[in-house]
Amino acid sequence: MADNKVRSRRDFLRQTGCAVAGAVALPQGAIAVNAASKKVRIGVVGGGFGTSFQWHEHPDCVVQAVSDLREDRRKRLMKVYNCSKAYNSLEELVLDRDIDAVAVFTDGPLHVQHTIEAMKNGKHVISAVPAAWATIEQAELLLETVRKYGMTYMMAETGYYQQSTISARRFHEQGKFGSLYYSEAEYQHPGLEVLYFRNGKRTWRHGLAPMHYPTHSSSQLIGVTGERLTEVVCHGWGDDDPICKDNVWNNPFWNESAMFRTNRGNAFRMNVWWKGAHRGCERAQWIGDKMSFYTHHPNGLGPVIIRSAERTEKDDAGFVRKAPKFERYEQAQWWKTDMLPEPLRHNSGHEGSHTFLTHEFIDALVHDRRPSIDIYESLAYTAPGIVAHNSALKSGELMKIPQYNRPRQVAG
Repeated sequence: MADNKVRSRRDFLRQTGCAVAGAVALPQGAIAVNAASKKVRIGVVGGGFGTSFQWHEHPDCVVQAVSDLREDRRKRLMKVYNCSKAYNSLEELVLDRDIDAVAVFTDGPLHVQHTIEAMKNGKHVISAVPAAWATIEQAELLLETVRKYGMTYMMAETGYYQQSTISARRFHEQGKFGSLYYSEAEYQHPGLEVLYFRNGKRTWRHGLAPMHYPTHSSSQLIGVTGERLTEVVCHGWGDDDPICKDNVWNNPFWNESAMFRTNRGNAFRMNVWWKGAHRGCERAQWIGDKMSFYTHHPNGLGPVIIRSAERTEKDDAGFVRKAPKFERYEQAQWWKTDMLPEPLRHNSGHEGSHTFLTHEFIDALVHDRRPSIDIYESLAYTAPGIVAHNSALKSGELMKIPQYNRPRQVAG
């Protein structure tokens, strides 16, 4: 049976000869010092986005095999990772007993299916976003799969490790925001329709609902404060473009804007827009009663910090108001620091996040701990977008978001 092939995290650690300190997360940014005596053997599937990670540079990892349905992409993967073994499909690759983990960078609607296939053959999985596609049933199937096979799951959400998000997370941990009562995040990608066709045929992205791709934005709050999004009102906008009227997703919207409530009673606004007279961006801002942090704006203003102050000024109507302090923030380049092993200390895709994602997954396997973006964190990023799109389809109806809570560890 497939279950007999499963190697748990502890089985993997026993084989590598690594010390086990228990399945717990290390403090954010900490680097484990116990080197693995045997490298994590990873299979990389998907010769597009899958070529933009640094598995071959990590001191505790080796690319054992690669796969893509297209020959040109298989060859590209082999070249990037200097790997001589290639399979025609993920289904073939996961049967390779010399592979410990699989990096799934396939089409979005296939992520859950491919994670199931990998885990039932005893492989740990890091998957591209989103974790689940379009339905809550898919999210619950993914969770059931991870629980059933006991393998490590991580979602490769770049927003968590963008340099600005790391800064915001540190500000929050240090209490600099005070009460962080409101946040905004937006992912604006005009012109996305160039990805809707290939060789005259529709791709899986054709007509993609904006809120079905929410994780670049939802991670900007959840990955900083740990809050969960509990309810949402969302509105969509579309036009008479044929794409909005004929797509397999039955999606009529180019743009969707949502207002969420968190489990702490705070407000979070998210925009995911594919069309319009706006400049593309992936950014956020966090507003507190002591300090606020705004990441770079596409219209030219760099990252800034606003601090509360006791000095006053008059507004244009002559009324006295407090005048907060405004200061430019020189964005720290965290990838240059010891948050990463030395071979990975270089700039990488999506605001320096790719080397962090590479390291986090491998280090979590080597040291038998859950990764920062584990199955529960991944669903917390993904499920709110699925519900938000349903709200937009119902003209902004207030809808509750299901919660997937990490089981409490029992002492003793």
